[in-house]
Amino acid sequence: MSNTISRVEWAQSIWSDVNPDYVSNPFPAHDEKITISLRCLPNPELVRMSFKLLLDGRERMYDMQPTGDEHGFSYFSIEVEMNQPRLEYSFVAEFKDQFFFFTRAGVTEYHQDDDYNFVILPDARVPAWVASSVFYQIFPDRFEIGNPDNAVKEAEYVFDGHATIQADWNDPPREYADGHCLDFYGGDLPGIEQRLDYLQELGVNAIYLNPIFRGKTTHRYDCIDYFHVDEHLGGDEALASLTAAAQARGIRVIVDVSINHTGIEHEWVKTALADPDSREHRYYYWNEDGSLVGWEGVDTLPQLNHGSPELQEVLYTGAESLVRHFLRPPFRIDGWRFDVGNHTGNRGKDHLTHQVWQQCRAAIKDENPQAYIIGEHWEDAERYLRGDQWDTAMNYFASGRPLRRFIGGMDRFMSPDEDPHRRIKPIGGDLVWQQMQQHFGRIPNQLTWVQFNLIDSHDIWRVHNNDTIFDMDTYRGIVAAMFMLPGTMNIYYGDEIGIPGSVETVEGCRYPMRWDQQDWNREFYRLYQGMSTLKRSEPALQFGSLRCLYADEETLVLVRFTRDRAAISVLNRSTEPRPLQIPVTEIGLTSVAGLQTVDIGGPELAPPRLSDGVLQLRLEGAQQAVLAGSLRG
Repeated sequence: MSNTISRVEWAQSIWSDVNPDYVSNPFPAHDEKITISLRCLPNPELVRMSFKLLLDGRERMYDMQPTGDEHGFSYFSIEVEMNQPRLEYSFVAEFKDQFFFFTRAGVTEYHQDDDYNFVILPDARVPAWVASSVFYQIFPDRFEIGNPDNAVKEAEYVFDGHATIQADWNDPPREYADGHCLDFYGGDLPGIEQRLDYLQELGVNAIYLNPIFRGKTTHRYDCIDYFHVDEHLGGDEALASLTAAAQARGIRVIVDVSINHTGIEHEWVKTALADPDSREHRYYYWNEDGSLVGWEGVDTLPQLNHGSPELQEVLYTGAESLVRHFLRPPFRIDGWRFDVGNHTGNRGKDHLTHQVWQQCRAAIKDENPQAYIIGEHWEDAERYLRGDQWDTAMNYFASGRPLRRFIGGMDRFMSPDEDPHRRIKPIGGDLVWQQMQQHFGRIPNQLTWVQFNLIDSHDIWRVHNNDTIFDMDTYRGIVAAMFMLPGTMNIYYGDEIGIPGSVETVEGCRYPMRWDQQDWNREFYRLYQGMSTLKRSEPALQFGSLRCLYADEETLVLVRFTRDRAAISVLNRSTEPRPLQIPVTEIGLTSVAGLQTVDIGGPELAPPRLSDGVLQLRLEGAQQAVLAGSLRG
């Protein structure tokens, strides 16, 4: 160890993870023996490196064995048998007169609690393909018209007292008071299939479809038949054709559904209202006056009662259940996104949500162990992410929400006043990192690689449409930071071209896609295509460790790194030119010769320099940066 750094500084070099660099098999079977490693800078004063294992309810300490030095780091390892349902551990560095404790929360000189322990689950059926994926979310009615005959016609039917509207593709969506979610543009599944070339060119290799099953509204969260694709989207045959064509190109497809509620015109509702003794009557909750309980008070969305075994059988426990049906031929979808997941199964004295998702997971993973399960949850979803329910939440909590606040955006669910034009005090890069880390550091390590990260969606205004907070320079850094996070990045359709929209309601984030390239903002496309390409080609952005290298009030520097490679992003809000000095000894960067600047637009980055373990960058005002490549030239 250099005499120029203290033990406390040395301790920051301690590192381990649950990836191929530090675990011989990051996805082990029960009873399998694995080797777990740790590295740090050499230190002759180190007495012992211990592995602290939570075994049979108590902590046990084991000596780790030195296994040699590599590229300036000393490595230690230990063999462990996966004989617990949850392998939970941390590390202790011991000196003659001092101790350091290392968990995913970092290094401290005090005993840490167990919340941030490393966790490996045996037989974890986690879809590893997600780690190298870039998702593209499509609101089907607003993406592309494949077959005009599929379109909902003007006044084709009446729902909730209002007639359908056949909208012109170039018109903005109508607000609810005018359109009642019945303004149809005619987008369909054949249209999506016809645009697969476009998605491939963008760098996308996974598609997330908003609901496609029969429904009455444009969003189709009011499902009236779980087992058939809406004919206005092309029907069952169109889904089978789309998934086959997509998968032939290496593109996965997942589908959105709500099993929290149905639409009011579902056949189950009609039977339930007609026959109080029917099983369908037991599918729902009822008010004392005999009326159906609407989810969140919405009468057209009656809430399902998951206390009904018959309902469970139809949706997830039965051999022919919904969640199994579409994983099978001819559809072969690659997973499910479940709407309002943290609401599902909960009402009053009934709190069945974890039971629902445990049973759903068992059925889905039995059908396809590599199927992807996403649950909608806007806040802390840790209780759903323990390996027995979802693979991930819609990870607004640790990605989009803190990054929106970094630019002064009003966060959802922070206040009853969610005025999108309300500018609030931006949080610093250090606080953004803390919110990210409290999520990624508390879920089982294997699940970190499949988190679903996003900045925009069908449920919230698009950042680039909000003139109160948007500027292109900082937006580049936000998007780059999103791509740095473990898991996958979700591009909401049209973000890559700067699609127009408004921010007052969700209708404003559901504009029809623009296909005339003269309408595109090429700066957006350059950004998203560049980062998508990097995500899919750079190993460090797939199973590489995540660290925050530097953070202050106006800056956040993230790195993903393996033993040999790294990808570094700089999110910079400062409007003044500035030098930035980033400590990189801990990641093993010894030369900048192997780092390439990734083109995300904006001013060209001055050549980086490396001196005494510090990466030196010179940034212009609001300049962002992404570098990727070899750690050693």
